Amino acid sequence: MNNRLIGLSLSVVIALSCLSIAAGPADTTPARKKVAFVPGHQSHGWSGHAYTADCKLLAGILNRNMPQIEAVVVEGGWPKDAKVFEGAAAIVIACDGNSLLGPESNWIALDDLARHGVGIAFLHYALDPGDEYGKYLLDWIGGYYKQHWSVNPSWLAQFTTLPEHPVTRGVRPFTIHDEWYYHMRFREQMKGVTPILTAVPPDGTRKGEDGPHSGNPTVRARMGMAEHVAWTYERPGGGRGFGCTGGHTHWVYAQNDFRKLMLNAACWIARVEVPAKGVPTRTPTVEEMESGLEGDRPRDWTAERTRETIERMNHQ
Repeated sequence: MNNRLIGLSLSVVIALSCLSIAAGPADTTPARKKVAFVPGHQSHGWSGHAYTADCKLLAGILNRNMPQIEAVVVEGGWPKDAKVFEGAAAIVIACDGNSLLGPESNWIALDDLARHGVGIAFLHYALDPGDEYGKYLLDWIGGYYKQHWSVNPSWLAQFTTLPEHPVTRGVRPFTIHDEWYYHMRFREQMKGVTPILTAVPPDGTRKGEDGPHSGNPTVRARMGMAEHVAWTYERPGGGRGFGCTGGHTHWVYAQNDFRKLMLNAACWIARVEVPAKGVPTRTPTVEEMESGLEGDRPRDWTAERTRETIERMNHQ
């Protein structure tokens, strides 16, 4: 090789080396997994069915404490542009019945995402979309509220034991009063379903007259029996689901163990490793709990009352 070619080759090597140095080391940081919270409109006054406030509280905690997750809250109803769900690892839905998804075209679109492995969670009243759409929840999360079969009373639930599961990491047994739906319609033989929160409802909650939400003979025949009010589901074709019947009032999210459970569940359905002690989450402040609440604040509800409510939730 002559001196001219040697010089040219050295110049190319030096140039490439400079480009490599300028570009820096390759970014090996794993991409953050997107968790989309989709709340329906708030109903039941200032702090009941406050889905947007609930979702914003959870999303904020995830973004501050779980660098593997990008949590977003999709407001304004069901998105007209499905691009908002592009790249989502999980979708969390909280709303009144079928007030959010609406026509079946939206259910079919969500079903397509579930079939591609997107994790799905339904919270509180969202679990009661009617039998027409309940079939989708059976496929996505393993269970739903079936009218004239399930009931929705308010009662003090004592969760004295918890199963060993990623969703329960760092969660201690707890007691909390809420509108806990129970006697849900689950998949045959509970296949793929793992009960997470289980308690024995007071007998008085089973004595309602026949109706879509009040009672039925099967519920009345189960006096003294345990009922599952939160669960996980692993779909046969891949993908994970979670359902929780509690969450009627925004204040239950001030309860440290209930809130940690919900945060862990969001990670689990997104296939993000749940920390050994669960998602870090300190007790929320008054400002954090009141943020995002809509409607008219009751005149007698002071910041001090919110503080007392937070304390009471953690000392039942």
